Amino acid sequence: MLSVIFIWLYMLFTCYVTGFAFIRLISGKGVFRCEKETSYLYAGIGVVTVYSQFFSIFWKVGLGANLLLLLVCIICIIYLKKELEENLHTLRLTISPVKAFAVFLLLLLAAYGTSRGIIHYDTGLYHAQSIRWIEEYRAVPGLGNLHSRLAYNSSSFCLSALYSMAFLGGQSYHCCAGFLAFLLALVCMEGVGKGKLKKPLLSDFARIVSIYYLLIIFDEMVSPASDYFMVLMVFFLVIRWLELIERKEKSCLPYGLLCLFGVVVLTVKLSGALILLLVLKPAVMMVREKRIKEIVKFIGLGLGTAAPFFIRNAILSGWLVYPFTFIDFFSFDFKVPKNVADYDAKEIQVWGRGFSDVGRYGEPVSSWMPEWIRNLDGTNKVFLVMALGGIVLLAFFLGYAFLKRKMEMADFLFVETVLAGCFLFWLLSAPLVRYGCVFLWLFPVLVWGSLYLKISPHLDRYKIYLIVVCAFGIYKLAAFGIEVGKAATAEYMVYQKDYENYETEAYELHGYTFYHPVSGDRTGYRDFPASPIKAEDIFRGETIEEGFRDVIHSTGF
Repeated sequence: MLSVIFIWLYMLFTCYVTGFAFIRLISGKGVFRCEKETSYLYAGIGVVTVYSQFFSIFWKVGLGANLLLLLVCIICIIYLKKELEENLHTLRLTISPVKAFAVFLLLLLAAYGTSRGIIHYDTGLYHAQSIRWIEEYRAVPGLGNLHSRLAYNSSSFCLSALYSMAFLGGQSYHCCAGFLAFLLALVCMEGVGKGKLKKPLLSDFARIVSIYYLLIIFDEMVSPASDYFMVLMVFFLVIRWLELIERKEKSCLPYGLLCLFGVVVLTVKLSGALILLLVLKPAVMMVREKRIKEIVKFIGLGLGTAAPFFIRNAILSGWLVYPFTFIDFFSFDFKVPKNVADYDAKEIQVWGRGFSDVGRYGEPVSSWMPEWIRNLDGTNKVFLVMALGGIVLLAFFLGYAFLKRKMEMADFLFVETVLAGCFLFWLLSAPLVRYGCVFLWLFPVLVWGSLYLKISPHLDRYKIYLIVVCAFGIYKLAAFGIEVGKAATAEYMVYQKDYENYETEAYELHGYTFYHPVSGDRTGYRDFPASPIKAEDIFRGETIEEGFRDVIHSTGF
């Protein structure tokens, strides 16, 4: 736990400085300033995520990457010293002792949860190995030929490797998901204040769903699964977007910055890709105002944000977006075979529907969805009914706003329409709850929340909201407290729970020792490099750095 806190302090420093410098660089002096300090931290998360991916293309992400990052931070502090001091001084004046104490308690609670808990199955299967490859080597050509899941490129693995501190010689820490959970908790805390319960806003409904998610993953965020990163980022993005339209923000800059963060979401997990539809709003604003310079700038920044993700995809698998083969630009000798990639893509979708038989891939929605619904737990069935009903309600809102020329509804309806698209994309493709719970939960809550805010003035001014929020809060916090109390232990008060490791068998390839599991398909982090089955001689050359070919190219058959 203490080790997690120290790493988080380092993350707070590097993310705040790089985020502040990035926003200052993009907006220009005195043009734009974030109202919430957490926004600088999230901007920094985006910056260091892109940075770690670029660095991994050329060199292993370890001591060198952190020294360069610190150097950049020092340069930023030297050049922006006055502005940083002013910002921190304002923060010191605005934060009360009670708020500071609450933040401290949240830090301790989040660090406690991140130090122990349940390690995700896929972490032992490929998350841990993917992170270790990034720690030990630059991006290796054809790595997916050793184990196809090592080609499941996610920027969250590069971020985890950057802050793992494995280069210190101890364990490899995996506390970035917990850090994002802590930041989201701070964003949720911003909604607690005088008058909030008396007059809620739509962003407050998003905060309630965020808290619900944070309570659910408290004993799981110790695992560096990309699902947690994507969901936590989307919650922040939507909350900030709603706050912008609630305060009637007229500048396109903050919307554009959030869309850049949406590009980061895409590089974390493709199931969140449609959130990028939000880019239509700042794009329309810039075109109407004929802000050609800003259009070019944000297009360039968007491409720069996505570039390392696609470059890493091409290096690891030979495909631009592995495992999807509909975009085929390359003919590298290390390219993962098309039939392997297609099988992986089908397996992801079938697994998302709750099946293990890839032969069911071609089944129509009417065939697999009833069974998928039956397997949902009760809470998610309720959310699904609300979401499907929300589609109808949203259609009614859109028709009403169009016929009555209710332009004040346009911004909120736009966000809800984008979330509806994200929900339907998830539902009809690979609807595993952990892949897209943010859309399953957030979309219906916001749509029905909009209806509530419309009719609540006629229902004795928000008394229903107050009763529901308090009842929900008391119930969930009590259940959460009981659960945490039962599992309380002092075992991980200093160090974080390490990756789970499994019994493996060693074998030699080109003078390197490789490993495969004695049973099952998981290897963990310790035995490296490893894959679920014993690999054939697939080296492209004599060294690992030269990469791996597929079996056919390697044998010449």
